[in-house]
Amino acid sequence: MTDQTAGKGAKPERDPVTGLLKGEDGKDRCWWHGGLDDYLHYHDTEWGWPVDDDRRLFEKVCLEGFQSGLSWLTILRKREGFRAAFANFEFDKVAAFTGDDVERCLADAGIVRHRKKIESTINNANRALELHKEFGSLAAYFWSFEPKTENRPPKIDFDTARTLGKTAESTALSKDLKKRGWSFVGPTTVYAFMQSMGMVNDHLEGCCCREPVEDARNAFVRPVPR
Repeated sequence: MTDQTAGKGAKPERDPVTGLLKGEDGKDRCWWHGGLDDYLHYHDTEWGWPVDDDRRLFEKVCLEGFQSGLSWLTILRKREGFRAAFANFEFDKVAAFTGDDVERCLADAGIVRHRKKIESTINNANRALELHKEFGSLAAYFWSFEPKTENRPPKIDFDTARTLGKTAESTALSKDLKKRGWSFVGPTTVYAFMQSMGMVNDHLEGCCCREPVEDARNAFVRPVPR
């Protein structure tokens, strides 16, 4: 997750050592939400919480692909537009999209109008169907790449967090997805997806969400291939 600016007006200040940003509620959080209401809500309620719902996983991996070269905030604020354009990311429906749907999406100001990314989403929907057939669920496939505890940093402090653009596990997942025909799934994009879906907990030490997210991950039953 990259740093974002909070736009015009006074900005809450990040602690330069811890990377934490104190909210109006007095709680410390990771710096990157910038005090923006919608971004703060995403930080608190979605980012890092474990996900095993296939539709949500497909949405997340597709939107991370659209985010490539842009800010996540741009994608987050267009997410409802993306859902409308791409059949709520029901991948069986997206897989049936035609060239007419590509042109429809290119004319839709509610999304990022990038032909290759739009075509990639349709392609990836077809690849998702293949994964689902092979593994029983997308969740079972993706979670099989979860890093082992011993391969994770012992502490997620500010300095460590800024080095986590990609990892051995995200590189392995990216390589396997590409071998299966997926696109816009480079190692950095895949690591952002892993952060988003809760495969890793990269909330900073001292962030009010770190312990609740870790508790949720500990209680989470990892899906397995059928």
